[in-house]
Amino acid sequence: MGGLAGEGCEIPIQAEERKPLAEIEKSLVTKFRRSIWSKFTRAVRDYRLVRPGDKIAVAVSGGKDSMLMAKLFQELKRHRQIDFELEFIAMDPGYHPQIRELFLENCNYLQIPIRLFRSEIFRIAEKIAGEYPCYMCARMRRGALYARAQELGCNKLALGHHFDDVIETNMLNILCAGTFKTMLPKLKARNFPGMELIRPLYYIDEEAIIRYTEYSGIWPLNCACMVAAKKTGNKRYEVKKLIKALEGNFQQVRKSIFRAAENVHLDAVLGWKAKGVRYHYLDTYDEQ
Repeated sequence: MGGLAGEGCEIPIQAEERKPLAEIEKSLVTKFRRSIWSKFTRAVRDYRLVRPGDKIAVAVSGGKDSMLMAKLFQELKRHRQIDFELEFIAMDPGYHPQIRELFLENCNYLQIPIRLFRSEIFRIAEKIAGEYPCYMCARMRRGALYARAQELGCNKLALGHHFDDVIETNMLNILCAGTFKTMLPKLKARNFPGMELIRPLYYIDEEAIIRYTEYSGIWPLNCACMVAAKKTGNKRYEVKKLIKALEGNFQQVRKSIFRAAENVHLDAVLGWKAKGVRYHYLDTYDEQ
């Protein structure tokens, strides 16, 4: 396959270029066992993302990350090591009809029983946020997904953020916001009582996801937002390139960026914030 489908893609991939479904599913625990399956199950185990009795809404956008996540959850369910339920939900925020058709065709081929619901988030986000709608769009999408998951009786919402998303977020917060804050593997929803967000791709490198997608022959969607497609200067892409450049001079720099978030020394920082309260190192300096 030549590459991943982008915004406005009009030509779906030819069916004969796709691997048979059985081969795609088997590859997760064979060909991609070390780079994908083992990292998925380790994140589930390390952060206790899936517990007996859970009903998990798996948010499927049609992109490479969420399509992989859906197949990983189906595989985990087949192993029957944990008793849990799944719902696969997707929101149409205003896709072009051909994008919507490609998305549904992919789900059908991969046997992902998707529940698709309609919204007008693309249009609303552009109207409200103007030149840079992506942040507003993401917040609105998440709220809509939480609401739909709750309607279906789910207690967890799974999103497809991967390892690269995590380290890029760390760097973005340092470089652009002047704060150290990471993307957590799970967190409780503020506005939806009893709901929890989980990120089971937390340890999986984006490069491995791309390799799996190209191997499978499935043509995923990107953002598919024609508004975002016209924007330039995306800081996340700049940070992605920066990290790539740093790899040439710093050994295992990606792992170091990730590990920094779990090796914070509070006695060697100027200030921190916890549960809405700000603290400064001088607050307890004279007590030492």
